[in-house]
Amino acid sequence: MRQKKIDLNIIYEDDSIIVCVKPPGVPVQTSRPGESDLVSQLKNYRAKNHQEPYIGLIHRLDQPVRGIMVFAKTKSAAALLSRQVSGREITKEYLAVVCGSPAPADDGTNIPEASRLPASGQLHDYLLRDGKTNTSRVVPKGTPGAKEAVLSYEVLQSCPETGRTLVRIRLHTGRHHQIRVQFAHAGFPLYADMKYGQPLPKGTYCPIALCSCRIEFTHPETGKQMNFSLDQDCFSSLLM
Repeated sequence: MRQKKIDLNIIYEDDSIIVCVKPPGVPVQTSRPGESDLVSQLKNYRAKNHQEPYIGLIHRLDQPVRGIMVFAKTKSAAALLSRQVSGREITKEYLAVVCGSPAPADDGTNIPEASRLPASGQLHDYLLRDGKTNTSRVVPKGTPGAKEAVLSYEVLQSCPETGRTLVRIRLHTGRHHQIRVQFAHAGFPLYADMKYGQPLPKGTYCPIALCSCRIEFTHPETGKQMNFSLDQDCFSSLLM
């Protein structure tokens, strides 16, 4: 079966790395026959340019999520970038629209305290992954197999009429579905997250409101600090 072509959005490339924006709904890598994925398309891109079709996968994004990713073009670059990932030396920030309003409300609206999100803060939980259902959940510390999950966030914008809030998130750990699970557990599920949130109105569709908006890392060959980001305006319309 022929794979569906993905329009590659490459924002930086040199002899060692490729930085691109993954579209929502596209898997980073899949074993399903006939399903197109980003890694395969990048390999095809390199082959068409008469390059060795090697792509080193350094980190992942959930299939419904859009955002910036960095891939290695050599095995040595892959090894050096992977060390940065394991050493938590790569900075990754996300934008998300969550269901809930900031606290305290400063416009006089009567928003229940339980529905208010502090203007900034940290979520610290322990997550347990269920491979059969491809989900994760928050469990007590010490649960066998559970992994520590930590993120910090700040509120950027809010709409009291819809009860939705735009937040910027920095991951301090990289766990399965971490942002989605932690915000849902805190009572503020991501907008359009069908797995951990509430279904959208019948007949409507929207990609999950989560985007990997910034990545910063050390170039594996030159040692230069590399910083790539996307504009936050991509989610402002979802607040209304």
